[in-house]
Amino acid sequence: MEERGKVDGMLEGWIWKMAAALKSQHKQMNVIIADWLTFAHQHYPIAVQNTHYIGQEIADFLEWLEESIQFSRSNVHLIGYSLGAHVSGFAGSYISGTNKIGRITGLDPAGPLFEGMSPTDRLSPDDANFVDAIHTFTKQHMGLSVGIKQPVAHFDFYPNGGTFQPGCHIMHVYNHIAQYGITGITQTVKCAHERSVHLFIDSLLHNDKQSTAYWCNDINTFNKGMCLSCRKNRCNTLGYNIREESLLKSRQLFLKTRAHTPFKVYHYQFKIHFINEMQAKQIDPTFTISLTGTTEDVKNLPITLVESINANKTYSFLVTLDTDIGELIMIKFKWEGTAVWENIWDTFQTIIPWTKGTRRPGLIVKTIRVKAGETQQKMTFCSQSIDNVHLHPAQEKTFVRCEDRFRRQNRK
Repeated sequence: MEERGKVDGMLEGWIWKMAAALKSQHKQMNVIIADWLTFAHQHYPIAVQNTHYIGQEIADFLEWLEESIQFSRSNVHLIGYSLGAHVSGFAGSYISGTNKIGRITGLDPAGPLFEGMSPTDRLSPDDANFVDAIHTFTKQHMGLSVGIKQPVAHFDFYPNGGTFQPGCHIMHVYNHIAQYGITGITQTVKCAHERSVHLFIDSLLHNDKQSTAYWCNDINTFNKGMCLSCRKNRCNTLGYNIREESLLKSRQLFLKTRAHTPFKVYHYQFKIHFINEMQAKQIDPTFTISLTGTTEDVKNLPITLVESINANKTYSFLVTLDTDIGELIMIKFKWEGTAVWENIWDTFQTIIPWTKGTRRPGLIVKTIRVKAGETQQKMTFCSQSIDNVHLHPAQEKTFVRCEDRFRRQNRK
C-alpha cells in the first residue's frame, strides 16, 4: 500500500484511518505504508520523475517478499493517492515476470504531466489484474486540473461528475479562510482532491451503506437519470468492495454523494410526460415533489427542468435522496409559483363572457414513471383523481401507483 504525505513532513492523518479501516476488514491483512515524503515534496516536475523511482523500489520490495516468504503478488492491493496512484501504477508495471499484482486503486490520480500521456507513463489498466480509480477533483484550477480526467483503470468512478465535491464548493472557501487563513484556498482544493480517500475509507467502514455507481457516457446524461441500469454489469460498487472484472475497455461510472460521511445516496429516475395546453407560450416552471415511502417520507424536493415545456414531451431527470425511504408508494407533485396565469385567464373571461365555463389551459400530467437505481425497481404513478389531470401554478397533485388506483376504482 502506498500513499503520499503532506508538506510539513508529517504523514497525513487519514493514512492511519485508512490503515485501521483496512485492518478492521480482514484480521489477516498486513498494511504497509511507503513513506516517500522527501521525494514527493520537491518541485512538482521532480516529484513526477521520482514516482518512477519509488515505483521501482516498491516493485523490488514485492519481489523480495515473494522470494522470502512465498508470498503471492496476486494478493497485493496497492492504494495510491494523487502522485501515489501513479507510483502504484509504476510498481505494477516494473515488477518482473509475466504475472501481475492483484489490484491497484488510484485515489484521484494526479493530472498535471500525466493527462494525455501514454499508458506506460501513468497509471493504466495494464498495471494489475484489476485497476479501479476514483476521480474527485478534475476541475481546472489555475490552468491545471489537480486530478486526472481521462480514464486510467478498468473502472473509473466520477462521483458528482468528478469535477468538484459537495461541501468543497468555492462558496466554502470563506469558511476555510476563516479557519486556515489565506491557505484556505488550498484547503478547498485539498478538500475535493482528498474526498477520493474519504470515499474509499467510507466504503470500508459502512458495509451497510455501499455506494452504487452507474455506467454512463457523461455527467449531463447521468443528471437526466438516464443511466441507472445494472443490466450486463452496467453498475458497480464504489470503493473497497467493488466487483472485480477485467474489461477490455475502461468503463466510466457516475454517482452522486452527500457532503459528509456516510456518503451514500439513493438514485431515482423520474420521467414525466407533460402536455402544455398553452402552446403559444413556453413555460419554465419550478416544481417540487414530496415522496412517501414504506419506511420514510421526503418533502419538497426542488425539480428544475433543463429546458422549457413548449408542447407534448417526456422529461427525464435524476432525483437523489439521503435516506432510504423503502418502496415508493405516493408522489405529491407541485407547480411552485403564483397563479398569475390564472388571474390573466379570469380577466380574459370577464372581457369575453362567452368563454365562461371553458376550462382554463394549464399543464396535463398523466403519468410519472420512476426507476430506483439501487433496487432496479420500475414503477408507474397515475393521478389519484382520474377526472382531474390538469395542473396549474401553486397547485399540488397526488400520484399513486397506477395498479393501486385501478384496484381502488374497481372497489367503488
